[in-house]
Amino acid sequence: MPEYMTLDRLSSVLAVQNSTPTWQNMENYLLNARRGSHVTGISELKKYFSRFGYLRSKYATNFTDEFDFALESAVARFQSNHGLSVTGKLDSKTVSQMAAPRCGVPDTTISSTLFTLHGTKRYVYFPGKPRWTRRMPMTLTYAFSPDYMIRYLSLSDIKAVFERAFSRWSSVIPVSFAETEDYAYADIRIGFYSGDHGDSEPFDGVLGVLAHSFSPESGKFHLDAAERWAVDFGSEKSTVAIDLESVATHEIGHLLGLAHTPVKEAVMYPSLKPREKKVDLQLDDVQGVQALYGSNPNFSVNSLLESDISTNWSVNLGNSTKYSLIFWGMVFYLLSSF
Repeated sequence: MPEYMTLDRLSSVLAVQNSTPTWQNMENYLLNARRGSHVTGISELKKYFSRFGYLRSKYATNFTDEFDFALESAVARFQSNHGLSVTGKLDSKTVSQMAAPRCGVPDTTISSTLFTLHGTKRYVYFPGKPRWTRRMPMTLTYAFSPDYMIRYLSLSDIKAVFERAFSRWSSVIPVSFAETEDYAYADIRIGFYSGDHGDSEPFDGVLGVLAHSFSPESGKFHLDAAERWAVDFGSEKSTVAIDLESVATHEIGHLLGLAHTPVKEAVMYPSLKPREKKVDLQLDDVQGVQALYGSNPNFSVNSLLESDISTNWSVNLGNSTKYSLIFWGMVFYLLSSF
């Protein structure tokens, strides 16, 4: 198994020549790094990019400190996949994004944005576009591990969080989810694990990788037991607390077949900040999952579109061209939904 770098270790490597590991120090340390140069610590950055799908596996055991073409390409793809300015350089925003807590599922390479009659298409699938292949409407069962759970949250609170997360997806597609006590035979199996837990994707402690799940029809859903999971930020005061419902909603998207999107507002964006809550499906999430399974007959896209148009109006009031493109994309989507 290749040696993966944790995000905590990434921060330490980037700040190795500075007494305080601030983002500015990290940026200054790497400012002069460019293709053809050799910088101590570049090999560790390559391990990060290898883990998340940006460098081919054949390089995984032979990383050097050379800033080569492969690394430059990896940085550019990472920037594109996270909605950043694509420069191929390790600027402060890119380094900050690399060190952000995130999902452990590798990022699928995202092709150029497509403008269609349905608006802007940004959602992404796993290679081969896998999905659950049962007859519609389908029901998937889920269960919690009897051995790998966290004890500082009540089981009833955890179950309530997951019930809400599953219901968000079932409200937009003809797929329902039912809890079962039969963990061994459940379609989706949920547990909290520490470190190396037998799937070649070890967890790395507090923050860093928060969770990972697998494409259909695996059903494996693993959360890092080292995180401080929260169901209510009003009662959980930890500054590094992670919202369980946000992560659950995101990982269910993977279980259904969605990969990571560059749309920062979407549930399927790969990172989540401590004490951030992101549970509401956005248009990008809905369009992506409905392209796999169809629409729940009781779902109406109107509320999502109204929210999206309102947001874009406030952000792009001074940019009439961009607003017009977004607005007419939404209009066409509405018309094609009838």
